Amino acid sequence: MKQRPRIYYTESQKALMWDRWKAGDSLQKIAQLFDRNHSSIQRILAETGGIRPAARRRSRLSLTLVEREEISRALAVGQSIRQIALRLERAPSTVSREISRNGGRRSYRANEAEQAAWDRAHRPKLCKLAQCPKLAQLVAEKLQIQWSPEQIAGWLKRTYPDAASQVSHETIYRSLFIQARGALKKELLEHLRRSRAMRRSRHHTQKTDNHGRISDTISISERPACVEDRAVPGHWEGDLLCGSKNSQIATLVERHSRYVMLVKVGGKDTETVVNALIQNARRLPQELYRSLTWDRGKEMAAHKRFTLATDIQVYFCDPQNPWQRGTNENTNGLLRQYFPKGMDLSLYSQDELDVVARQLNERPRKTLGYSTPAECFNHAVASTG
Repeated sequence: MKQRPRIYYTESQKALMWDRWKAGDSLQKIAQLFDRNHSSIQRILAETGGIRPAARRRSRLSLTLVEREEISRALAVGQSIRQIALRLERAPSTVSREISRNGGRRSYRANEAEQAAWDRAHRPKLCKLAQCPKLAQLVAEKLQIQWSPEQIAGWLKRTYPDAASQVSHETIYRSLFIQARGALKKELLEHLRRSRAMRRSRHHTQKTDNHGRISDTISISERPACVEDRAVPGHWEGDLLCGSKNSQIATLVERHSRYVMLVKVGGKDTETVVNALIQNARRLPQELYRSLTWDRGKEMAAHKRFTLATDIQVYFCDPQNPWQRGTNENTNGLLRQYFPKGMDLSLYSQDELDVVARQLNERPRKTLGYSTPAECFNHAVASTG
């Protein structure tokens, strides 16, 4: 079978490629810029896990191409290493090392030596995790219990004030996606929120529309100010997380503490969903369940019955604005790590859902000063007396 020729890109083309990837363009859209197949774009980006490599810069102490050409000409006329070094105003050891590592006196070529120098400069510097095996092991342990790199970095900063025991979340991501760093095993990628081979730009988003018309709704704009600023506990956001075979889970997150509850529901119809939410609401005291904000999904068409049964006011997001319940949207993203798209969610019992919720509630959160939602929610429970 005839082998397909390898496609090469210039440095300027690669720079444009990385610019568009960072802006959130898809592989297919980037490929259209070069009239190439998207697989050739993926090959370039995947080499560093979707993370743009740092631009190489020549050290001010390194030999230049002009100096290497001078060395080549001097060798051709038989000058000694000391004569060449004197002419270049370089140390003899520098000239000697340059010649010996690039073929010796008889085979030295300036252009080849220049390219070899660039290739050697491309070798990655050992990152902090590669230099500190104990720290790398601690990071790996936290990844295995589904902590995010940002949560790990924040927890380390809070728990170990010594800078030697701290590492940034960006270093953790880079160590996962750029395997040449040799610090964290590639298998740990599956423990990230969204397990993919390449890191995507935050500008790359996918939008879905699942809304219907509901009567007698109260707009989110009418929520009290204490709900907006998260000053008072007891105000929740909710949604359905959908799986295969028409299965779903109701997800609830408390705005003040980010505490999560997961509710097993037997169907997506409004009667089934509202009945499950009513039963769940009765588990909490009134002080800790004052309001619920939902999007305009038809599963909450019977919201008035929910309010009558629980005395909990339901507010609805504006049409096409799910970001107005951003805390819940973010939580659903975290839950996809446990419940990937295409999974039959009806197979999970309420006890199993409680285990997942407990894991989320015991993760430190940056927005909580790296306290956990469980700690904040328990404090709110204690304050209700």
